[in-house]
Amino acid sequence: MPDGDALVLGGGGVAGISWITGLLAGLADAGQDVTGADVLIGTSAGANVAAQLGSGLPLAELLARQTDPARQASEIPADIEIMSAEMEQFMADITAPEEARRRMGAWALAARTVPEAARRRVIESRLPAHDWPRRRLLLTAVDARTGEPRFFANDSGVGLVDAVAASCAVPGIWPPVTIGAHRYIDGGFRSLDNADLAAGSARVTIVSPMGFDPPFPVPMPLRAAVDELLAGGSEVTVLVPDESSRAAIGANPLDPATREPAARAGREQGLAGLPPAARRPLPGLVADAGPGRRASGLLVPPAGSWAARQP
Repeated sequence: MPDGDALVLGGGGVAGISWITGLLAGLADAGQDVTGADVLIGTSAGANVAAQLGSGLPLAELLARQTDPARQASEIPADIEIMSAEMEQFMADITAPEEARRRMGAWALAARTVPEAARRRVIESRLPAHDWPRRRLLLTAVDARTGEPRFFANDSGVGLVDAVAASCAVPGIWPPVTIGAHRYIDGGFRSLDNADLAAGSARVTIVSPMGFDPPFPVPMPLRAAVDELLAGGSEVTVLVPDESSRAAIGANPLDPATREPAARAGREQGLAGLPPAARRPLPGLVADAGPGRRASGLLVPPAGSWAARQP
């Protein structure tokens, strides 16, 4: 029988960090705090937020660290358009996710980026505490040489700063992170959310800045992960950016200037509360990917998030 609560936080750049933080703060202000989950699963941006939640700072303080320039972390500006153009050329003719991860790793290892130490200082400045929390954290990364996924947890023997840095080492933008004899890239190249890792939890809340349609092939898309969780008996709620939040996140989620608007838009979305749980019809699921769109082959209603429950 599924047991406990899991909070899954997906990737989405510095804008994603801010939006997730704002959304969680808004939900808490609306009386629906989901941050007390038994396990926090973080990927890329979500790894940062999961570690920040584990620090014990209240959500209001974490939100202020996104909206108040005097409290914001020291970030290094990056242009996702340059990365996207180079990645498109590098990934030409690849359809298999496993091969995509290996090729992305090779590209990341060869790319000219800022020094690893400079990037690590950014991660240090983001995290209020550098020790693993007592409750379970699971942070995702990908081995740059083999393409194999790696999951860092409290008992992995890896420092929290290094685990977070590995999880958000975007290829071509940031250097792969050295841990022991291995180097790691962004865990989003396995899945932008890695929500399937919440299997076995009775209630799963997924906060996905990138939503249902990843910009590159991954072996575990969000739709497939949700189907898998539902089949295992979990109750699943997914929150994706609404129209205002998408506008605030903008075209370059790596731009530090997006932090304040994304956080404020996330909080406003969170104040609307969680969607009511819906029972999935037949073998599909009730989902919301935006007005007039379809998820898992079913027509979805026009809203900014969706929920599904195993019948």
